[in-house]
Amino acid sequence: MVIRDRQQVAGIRQYLLDRLKEEHAFWSYAQESVSLKAIDDESLIAFTMRHLDIDDIKLLFRIFAVRKIKLAWQRLLVPEGEYLYTLNRFFAWYYFRTKRPDAYLKSLITRHFNSVVY
Repeated sequence: MVIRDRQQVAGIRQYLLDRLKEEHAFWSYAQESVSLKAIDDESLIAFTMRHLDIDDIKLLFRIFAVRKIKLAWQRLLVPEGEYLYTLNRFFAWYYFRTKRPDAYLKSLITRHFNSVVY
């Protein structure tokens, strides 16, 4: 269930950002430029899914709708193909309940590349 209280949501967002900083997820950014105001929801979702553990990812589902998380994942992580294939396969199966994650990922990657080429 998604939390509606703005203070709780802000607290979870700050916690996730702090955890990402601890994990050096923003190694290529000037540290003073990384703040909640500077990072959009899609980026927070993608960085969390890429760098943090399951307990932290579960927090995403408390502050964002599943649809928003899935769209951010499809847009920012799935196109990385082989580099994140095992991780994306897990996400497809575990979080998005895909029955055939390999075929699903292949179709998403193909769709992405076709949209870029054409």
